[in-house]
Amino acid sequence: MNRLQVIEECGQSIWLDAISRRLIESGQLQQMIQDDGLRGVTSNPSIFEKAITHGDDYDAQLRELLHADPGRSDQSLYEALAIADIRMAADVLRPVYDASEGTDGYVSLEISPHLAHDAPGSVAEAQRLWRAVDRPNLMIKIPASPAGIAAIEETVAAGINVNVTLIFSLAHYEAAAGAYLRGIARAAQPRNIASVASLFVSRLDSAVDPLLERVGAAPGLAMRGRIAVANAKLAYRRFRELLFGASFAGLRQAGARVQRLLWGSTGTKNPNYSDVLYVEHLIGRDTVNTVPPETLDAFRDHGVARVTVGTELEQAEADMARLREFGIDLGPVFDELQRDGLASFALSYDRLLGKLHEKRHRLAPMAARR
Repeated sequence: MNRLQVIEECGQSIWLDAISRRLIESGQLQQMIQDDGLRGVTSNPSIFEKAITHGDDYDAQLRELLHADPGRSDQSLYEALAIADIRMAADVLRPVYDASEGTDGYVSLEISPHLAHDAPGSVAEAQRLWRAVDRPNLMIKIPASPAGIAAIEETVAAGINVNVTLIFSLAHYEAAAGAYLRGIARAAQPRNIASVASLFVSRLDSAVDPLLERVGAAPGLAMRGRIAVANAKLAYRRFRELLFGASFAGLRQAGARVQRLLWGSTGTKNPNYSDVLYVEHLIGRDTVNTVPPETLDAFRDHGVARVTVGTELEQAEADMARLREFGIDLGPVFDELQRDGLASFALSYDRLLGKLHEKRHRLAPMAARR
């Protein structure tokens, strides 16, 4: 059996952290669903920047859009291209959505990263994109910033599926889960709403490893590459307490879905670590791992699938405690990672619009002659 399909037997869903017109139209996405048991797709501004601005896969649609409305804004052009991809991917994944009764089969689309500190604007944007895509297996991505947390509650209450993104710490996770719990309690049809809380993993090791190297002591150096997994395991324990405990029992019995934990940023950034580190060590029930294509290929080739995320919790606690002994305070690290993530997505979004602006001027004369 395909190693990726064994992960599903462990209770975890594998989603792909990538989207492009070519992936969909070539039939590759459908093949991955069939052969690998792929259960969903996530996107973000960085992914769309790479997909749209490299090559000519989107040029035909751009020409059509510019021919119909030469004055269309760069943002409107981007949305039209992105929404087309999201709709097509959602349609390919619709059988997964139907067969799983709405547990899987989702495609995620992020609101503008410039709304991260604007709660009312985020809610309005989520509602607008939800209507524009018009697919039940869409998830709107909203960051776990303070304003985003308020927007998440309102968006879930309005009956919209939400992927809470840019979670790094246990505090971020608890805020995201709390927003979902409050929102789902207010929803008119809670059984129709799905949500995931996306905790970013590898970026934490990238931030903490240099701090451990400064400590210099052998015990500190030995902890490199372990903190991100430890942090995720403790978040999983808290997830089980919140979503399978008494506080959610009534809503769960009424049909409300568990907001699953999703592991994001699971591609290995340090070449000295296993290329499947953040997949193998975080497999467990009621979780999702959204993996980049190269990590998917690596796990298919040599990954080992077994339940791991709920194990070795004492070691995880000990690792986090040892950090404090070394004088490493993760609080500022978590907050900086979230700020950096928001800034990175905003930069990718702006860079994408800039490249679309350049491309429209190359294509517009061609469109005008049609």
